[in-house]
Amino acid sequence: MNVYIGRLLSLCVFCALSVSLCSGACAEVDSDTEAVAGHSFELGCLSCKMRLEVPATATVDWHFRARGEADFVHIYSYDGESSNIIHEQFQDRVQWHGSKNTLDLQDATIDLHNVTFNDSGVYRCIFNRILNYEHYEFSTTTTKEVHLTVVPEARRGTASIVSEVMMYVSIIGLQLWLLVEMIYCYRKIAAAGEEALRASAAEYLAITSESKDNCAGVQVAE
Repeated sequence: MNVYIGRLLSLCVFCALSVSLCSGACAEVDSDTEAVAGHSFELGCLSCKMRLEVPATATVDWHFRARGEADFVHIYSYDGESSNIIHEQFQDRVQWHGSKNTLDLQDATIDLHNVTFNDSGVYRCIFNRILNYEHYEFSTTTTKEVHLTVVPEARRGTASIVSEVMMYVSIIGLQLWLLVEMIYCYRKIAAAGEEALRASAAEYLAITSESKDNCAGVQVAE
């Protein structure tokens, strides 16, 4: 029983450490592509640095190409300390929502407030990163695009419905697994207890029998 508890505690500690280590990791996730008119929308853009041990600085520029247009226009820039809304269409409607308190930007997400149908189109996010090695600097450029569609009302996609169903299935499955584990552990503990009681009873009977034999031997000797 003590061995089982020890293993369980070790597993819990390992899981906690794994979660804490993974929480700071960067994962490039695609942005949502459907916004609702009149609401705020999060334009996601992530570019994870491949060499985490190398210090770096980065700046971010957002460009926009309206639906039906041929060219991109520069709408927003951020350098880790200050931001600049460049295009008049987005004045007072863009807010930085990415990496904070660092010049090593990896998350360039922005919030677009009071979305209009004119905001439909392609958004291009450009990372200009400088890796600072000991004796030289290396510049890289990463480009991501988000094809945004503005709709009058929110609608649930098939992926959202499937994800919700899978979530409930996973929760029920985990609960059933925990129930089976509890029943298994209870039976194991109960069996161990019964075995211990039988062993104690057998030991008691053996001692009693030995005492009787000793008493009989003493009487015969007398």
